[in-house]
Amino acid sequence: MKANQMSLIFERSKQDRVGHSLPELDIPETDVSEVIPAEFMREEAPDLPEVSELQIMRHYTALSKRNHGVDSGFYPLGSCTMKYNPKINEDVARIPGLAHVHPYQPVEQVQGSLRLMYNLQTSLAEITGMDEVTLQPAAGAHGEWTGLMMIRAYHEANGEAERTKVIVPDSAHGTNPASATVAGFEAVTVKTNEHGLVDLDHLREVVGEDTAALMLTNPNTLGLFETHIQEMAEIIHSAGGKLYYDGANSNAILGIARPGDMGFDVVHLNLHKTFTGPHGGGGPGSGPVGVKKELSRFLPKPILVKDGEAFRFDHDRPDSIGRVKPYYGNYGINVRAYTYIRTMGPEGLRQVSEFAVLNANYMMRRLEPHFDLPYTQHCQHEFVISGKRQKKLGVRTLDVAKRLLDFGYHPPTIYFPLNVEECMMIEPTETESKETLDEFIDAMIQIAREAEEEPEVVQEAPHHTVIGRLDETLAARKPVLRYQKETATV
Repeated sequence: MKANQMSLIFERSKQDRVGHSLPELDIPETDVSEVIPAEFMREEAPDLPEVSELQIMRHYTALSKRNHGVDSGFYPLGSCTMKYNPKINEDVARIPGLAHVHPYQPVEQVQGSLRLMYNLQTSLAEITGMDEVTLQPAAGAHGEWTGLMMIRAYHEANGEAERTKVIVPDSAHGTNPASATVAGFEAVTVKTNEHGLVDLDHLREVVGEDTAALMLTNPNTLGLFETHIQEMAEIIHSAGGKLYYDGANSNAILGIARPGDMGFDVVHLNLHKTFTGPHGGGGPGSGPVGVKKELSRFLPKPILVKDGEAFRFDHDRPDSIGRVKPYYGNYGINVRAYTYIRTMGPEGLRQVSEFAVLNANYMMRRLEPHFDLPYTQHCQHEFVISGKRQKKLGVRTLDVAKRLLDFGYHPPTIYFPLNVEECMMIEPTETESKETLDEFIDAMIQIAREAEEEPEVVQEAPHHTVIGRLDETLAARKPVLRYQKETATV
């Protein structure tokens, strides 16, 4: 059992020890009971630790070292594109004229910021093959909902409100059916065939007059490119539906293929994934949505437009689905994404995808002899392997993930997609060196060997982390969300 040092700040408390200094009060003292109603007051002062400034600094510094991110280690989280965030993005986002702009300033005073956002819109439209783009949505799932609401408005405007079903592959991101439901649609599942691609025969079966759209990721969640995408687009469009592109996997196609050219009508992008805005821990995010011309009148308002040499917000959009976020999107992330696009240029963006695909295929082929590979064709930016053979030895995919912690790596996505038994989804991204890839591969090979020779080593992992293996069922059912003295050790 290891001491949970995060809790020891309470045990180190000594009465009257002070870790702060405040300036002398230069205003008259006020009885707090005259300001705050009695029902909002504590009966007793909170029992906070009394520690020195040095102790508190060491406490929070120790906590910070326990975070894992792309700046501290390899983060091969499949489908989330946890790649390095270039620090030039941060420098630009902190330029005073960009960092200190206020959303309520008159448009005449913020023309530079409006120009940046307008240029970002046009760049994303060019990259995706769309006609217009909105930067309002705050994240990928928010972008999904926004795009689906525009599809819904389009069908209703055409007198086809009976189009109530959205088709979603069985390997789709979990947000796809959830977004469809929240947008008022019924999600219908289409099967994946033996090659890991959408089953076209089943797609034809589920398409009908009530089809509103097909939500698709290409390359799909298995890391495979849907080679029959144009035929799929024809099936959906012939039935009167729209094709929606989940852009979470766009890191595989930058500068190589465009959703608009594949037949998609709506696309969302994750700027915090593909375009290197920092993400994780719930944000910040940005999920711009692009549409073809026939859907542009339904875009969220206001729309940022260019009027001569100036830029303004157009609120006169009677068919708009309305505002979906205050102000105009997550401006700081938009600045970072624009910096990334301008820094990379067209050739640089293409190289991003080429290197991401190369890295993923290299890792997949090196791991193929040691784990089950459910789909043997070349992958795109990510791939899935299965721990079925390890499971037969008593080692689950969860155990493999826990053991990776001992090597200093964040585990890949596990048990997703759901249609692959004991699944591990690995995405190395383009930013990792061959040395890093080889070190991770060697760790995975060692774990596979341990599963055969010393399975208990993997089953009981992690061994070298601050906190050992938890009882996950107990943690889920009876979480301890605040400090309690009797739980100071684990």
